[in-house]
Amino acid sequence: MKELNADQFDSFIRQAQKLTIVDFWASWCGPCRMIAPVLEELDREDDSILVCKVNVDENPELADRFGIEAIPTLLFFKNGELVKKKTGLYPKDALQLIIKELS
Repeated sequence: MKELNADQFDSFIRQAQKLTIVDFWASWCGPCRMIAPVLEELDREDDSILVCKVNVDENPELADRFGIEAIPTLLFFKNGELVKKKTGLYPKDALQLIIKELS
C-alpha cells in the first residue's frame, strides 16, 4: 500500500484510474492496526482498487481538510472525487460490499 503525504495527495488522487481507498490512521491506534491487514489483503486481491494510507500525525493538514475526527477513517475516491467516507473498524466482507456498490 502506498503511503501518501500532503505534497503528493492531490496529484495521486487525480491520476488514479481506479477506485481509491485512503486509510487515515496512526501508529498508536489499535483499530487502525486491526484494519491494516484487511486493507492489505483487499489491495492484493482486488485489481479494481488502490489502497493508500495517510498518517494523521504526520499529515494533520490532510486530516483537517477532510474533517477526520476519529480513526481509522476510510475515504473512497472515484475519478478524483470523494464519494464515500466511513469511520471505524469494518470487516472484509463489509468493505467488499462498499467497493461493489461504488464500482
